[in-house]
Amino acid sequence: MSSLEGYNALVTGGGRGIGAAAAMALADAGAKVSLAARNETQVVEIAAEMRSKGQEAFAFRCDITDPRQVRDLALSATEAMGRIDILVNNAGTATSNPLPKITHAEWQHILDVNATGTFLCTQAVYEKMAERRWGRIVNVASIAGLEGDKYISAYVAAKHAVVGFTKALAIEAKGTGITVNAVCPGYVDTPLTDETISRIMHLTGMTWQEATAAILEQANQPRLIRAHEVAEQILELCLEDAGSRTGELVVMDGTETP
Repeated sequence: MSSLEGYNALVTGGGRGIGAAAAMALADAGAKVSLAARNETQVVEIAAEMRSKGQEAFAFRCDITDPRQVRDLALSATEAMGRIDILVNNAGTATSNPLPKITHAEWQHILDVNATGTFLCTQAVYEKMAERRWGRIVNVASIAGLEGDKYISAYVAAKHAVVGFTKALAIEAKGTGITVNAVCPGYVDTPLTDETISRIMHLTGMTWQEATAAILEQANQPRLIRAHEVAEQILELCLEDAGSRTGELVVMDGTETP
């Protein structure tokens, strides 16, 4: 696999789950990495772990729904690393409720984090990438953003927006040297999925194993996907020799060999 020596990456939602795994995969390939999240403690710990292995990693607190904070993040990461070549839009959140129980605040928050945050972070780095005629943008969407599912209409709508944004920007970016792709996993073994399972347990009285089996059956998914598997797909889309890959939606449904 090609090296990312000399390239610099910014990963949002980098304090846990897919984001932390992606940051580590990019750093293992030689990139300098800036990690951002609302939870500063988490990204500081992950960055420290990476530095203990001799990797260059920087941690920043950022609420990606706040345009000012996103602009400051782009400036701070650029100052720390010199430039931003790779952006992984991973930060996201989810809730589950039947339609009549979804509040306007809940709906707006899910859209703000998953969709608007992706837009703001991309906008903050896009022009500089275009000026340098090289860039890799990878958005973490979801199978739910392609197929839909019950009780998660807000999340589905937000991830549909991420999918549409990816496809539209890939077309817009042609000729700039920037590629724009998305990974679309099903349920991944992450804290976010743990929260979903916990909600089901609370509402139904199921055990952890029963609730896990229920979500997998509903999604027609044979197993939970591992975060490092998603990170490997993200890494592939960021490499130098992935320049011809743009507008792709990489679906991960758990049928892949772990």
